[in-house]
Amino acid sequence: MARGLIGLSALLIVSVGGAALAQPSKSDSAPAAIEVPKIEQEGVWQPTPGGTQVPLWAEDVVLAKPDSGDHPETTGNGSPLVGGRKWHWATYVTRPTMTIYRPKGTNTGTTILVLPGGGFYAVATDLEGTEICDWVVAQGMTCVLLKYRSPQVWPKKDGVGQRPEMLLPLQDAQRAMGLLRHRASEYDIDPHRIGVIGFSAGGYLAANMSNTDERTYPLADAADRQSPVPDFAIIAYTARLWEESDDKTDLTLAPWVEISAQAPPTLLIHAMDDRVDNIRHPMAYALALKEAGVRVDMRIYAEGGHAFGLRPTEHPITTQWPGHVEQWLRNIGML
Repeated sequence: MARGLIGLSALLIVSVGGAALAQPSKSDSAPAAIEVPKIEQEGVWQPTPGGTQVPLWAEDVVLAKPDSGDHPETTGNGSPLVGGRKWHWATYVTRPTMTIYRPKGTNTGTTILVLPGGGFYAVATDLEGTEICDWVVAQGMTCVLLKYRSPQVWPKKDGVGQRPEMLLPLQDAQRAMGLLRHRASEYDIDPHRIGVIGFSAGGYLAANMSNTDERTYPLADAADRQSPVPDFAIIAYTARLWEESDDKTDLTLAPWVEISAQAPPTLLIHAMDDRVDNIRHPMAYALALKEAGVRVDMRIYAEGGHAFGLRPTEHPITTQWPGHVEQWLRNIGML
């Protein structure tokens, strides 16, 4: 089975919605994306300095496996470059983890669970992971990076991906939220100030978490009796929320998207020229949240493309969105 799925390495490069597809550029202005050789090696992803990696479940807990079965975890770098640098990922993840980065100096008590993108083929560990945590801890917050089970391909119908009935990354995200609340005193965090930030596929996860108050797996322990719903959600260049249509004014949600009036305050960040994840995804979601009475803000820029993370480019969105997040967190009383 492992050899039969080794072609996934190539699939990662062409299909990853969170990072591998990088930023489709305007033909009349932005330079062509720079491709670099891709490297993959077997091994479990290890945190950057300051991070403590914690398993989500005990070893004796039997977990549903990703599409790759028991294939050993691998790490690698993707292509093309983002902000002039390589980005890296982990995949074939069978035992999910969360990695905790504590703030240096002042601790506000607020925590952000980071949900990287990767199209559910992989987890973009630096571009939409550790680099985000560097910024989070600098603001006096605890950062927790989720390495969720992957790959889990969304089957296609009429060319459009359809949500699997049992989404493994959602289970991992819910488990991480429960652990953080259950161990709040141990981690020196406020259990009522734990939010999420998700990028691309991770953005969909953030939305899914926000509207789902029941676990989608058998309860294992006391941590699973904690609420899995975040206290706030920040969603960047998301997809999988809009029912893709030829009618450009139709903002109907995808059939698997349910909206809860108890969803947390939400900030959506997107570029109008994102050719990977259409601007209609966050627009449809924002309107649905508003109709449900949920507080929602949007920050939309004309240019920026997709999967820029925190890496500066010529587009203002890449340097200005962190300031929007900081101010928004103050607006809702989380900073």
